[in-house]
Amino acid sequence: MNISLRLLARRRFLPLFVTQFLGAFNDNLFKTAMVMLVIYGIYSDPQRETAFSAIAGGLFILPFFLLSALSGQLADGHDKARLIRIIKSAEIGIMVCGALGLMLHSIPLMLAALFAMGVHSTFFGPIKYAILPQHLHEDEVLGGTGLVEAGTYFAILGGTIVGGIIPTEYAAGLVLLIALIGRLSGQEVPDAPAATRGTRIDFHIVRSSVQLVSQTMHIRHLFLAILAISFFWSQGAILAAQFPPLVKNVLAADQAVATLFMAIFSVGVAIGSIAINRLLNGTVSAKFAPAAAIGMGLFVLDLYWTATHWPPAGPDLSTLREFIAMPRAMRVMFDLFGVALAGGMFVVPLYAFLTTSVPKTQTGRTVAANNIVNSGAMVAATLVLFGLVHIGVTVEMTLLMVAVMSIGAAAIAWRLHRACD
Repeated sequence: MNISLRLLARRRFLPLFVTQFLGAFNDNLFKTAMVMLVIYGIYSDPQRETAFSAIAGGLFILPFFLLSALSGQLADGHDKARLIRIIKSAEIGIMVCGALGLMLHSIPLMLAALFAMGVHSTFFGPIKYAILPQHLHEDEVLGGTGLVEAGTYFAILGGTIVGGIIPTEYAAGLVLLIALIGRLSGQEVPDAPAATRGTRIDFHIVRSSVQLVSQTMHIRHLFLAILAISFFWSQGAILAAQFPPLVKNVLAADQAVATLFMAIFSVGVAIGSIAINRLLNGTVSAKFAPAAAIGMGLFVLDLYWTATHWPPAGPDLSTLREFIAMPRAMRVMFDLFGVALAGGMFVVPLYAFLTTSVPKTQTGRTVAANNIVNSGAMVAATLVLFGLVHIGVTVEMTLLMVAVMSIGAAAIAWRLHRACD
């Protein structure tokens, strides 16, 4: 772990870490401020609130499905540091739109900015992973990947807390400020020239996406790793969409408790992301992934049981202090932390596996292929969730669905471990 943390003192890693941290912080500051504004300030209907959470999650993920092939080609064919500067410049314009949406309470403007931030993250995603083998030594890649994941989730924590507690007008100003700082930190990322220049880019998004996925998924170990990661993100998409409705409509608690839930989840994933590097001692391996997936499922199952046995709600929402004083509140928070801890331990080695098991000339496209499959799975999970909500399936039952999905993730991870370790 100390070796990994020492990377934070290196220019070949620190500016990238700061840039991706600020991007994740801004994403979640804006998303949380938007969701809290809509659920607690605009809507007052449980079904509309749950549907809005699902739609917002789907809109953010959709660009990953549509544009990842293009982003992977760009990442492998151009200087990654230069692309970072262009992408972070675009974030400033996107956040102008988002800030206006927050100030005017305009749902269309806010959703447009959310979709645009999804596009921003689609183009940044392959770069932040593909650049690691280019700037780090072989025995540093797992640690660097873990720090990137941990930083992402600590950023989610910070953005979630800040977006959940500050007034809307302050959130509007802050998203612009963070975008500007992110652009400055992106300027300091060391050059990362493409290994192969002059590669023709296919701008036909359907054809290039199909080609990229087929070229990647026919390789057995990549197929298994990508499928396992897709299970993880599908579960995460459902849980993230359900947190605010679960807190308000099942646990009968206020906005501060919803923010606390998302914060606990972020801390858990961050700690799991760092801890797995110590367990594996820098070696990229999937040997702990099956147990981590089963652990996720068991914690979600216990959360389901607790939610279904929660006391009937009173006329008013519980405050944070009142919620924590409830007999089963600590159990709920422990379950959330356990799900997240196991999730971080599950997914980090799989991402490191993607970037170290292919030539450096193909890392961007490999990560992009992973993003296409992941996003497709997440959009599918979101659509299923949206449909289930409309036919009357409760939030508690969706938790049970997530728990069952862990069995599939564990089975795939076990096959990957058997094939490659």
